[in-house]
Amino acid sequence: MKNALLLLLVLMASMTTPIALADTYKIDIEGQHAFVQFRVKHLGYSWLYGRFDNFTGQFTYDPEQPEASTISVTVDMTSLDSDHAERDKHVRSADYLNVGKYGTATFQSTGVEMTGEKTARLTGDLTFFGTTRPLTIDVEHIGGGPDPWGGYRQGFEVRAVLKPADFGLDLTKKLGPSTAEVELMLTVEGIRM
Repeated sequence: MKNALLLLLVLMASMTTPIALADTYKIDIEGQHAFVQFRVKHLGYSWLYGRFDNFTGQFTYDPEQPEASTISVTVDMTSLDSDHAERDKHVRSADYLNVGKYGTATFQSTGVEMTGEKTARLTGDLTFFGTTRPLTIDVEHIGGGPDPWGGYRQGFEVRAVLKPADFGLDLTKKLGPSTAEVELMLTVEGIRM
């Protein structure tokens, strides 16, 4: 009788206590189903594209409460690759990114505002070039579901505009006014942990 009463109390408590349904996902770097890419105008004449090959991160996501989602990402700035070795060496140097001093950049979300059924505006703190400032990014949920290997995945496309001068890196002094903004494009596919 005592055990039955205890079980009844536990069941009643679970009915009145909200259950957290958000799952945690590890960004799929091993299978390389995630990308951190950028583009910036070169002298105002063309776009220069590049990526960061090494990064880690995870996110939480509940399709029933997407506004409660969170994400954290750490990017290895030394892994910059613009498909041109000499340029990459120069951009990594103290003339630009100074990766010897600022080897990582991090983003930690602080809030989500849904803007549509599958779109949201994500706010968070970006630490870049030794400075932490708020950054707002646009997110689109691409889809989610089981994978062929017994896992479960969610995928998102992320876009943001970064003004490097806000973080103390003024590219316009060397490359002209068209470099005042850098566009970030991330593809994030996560595997449920």
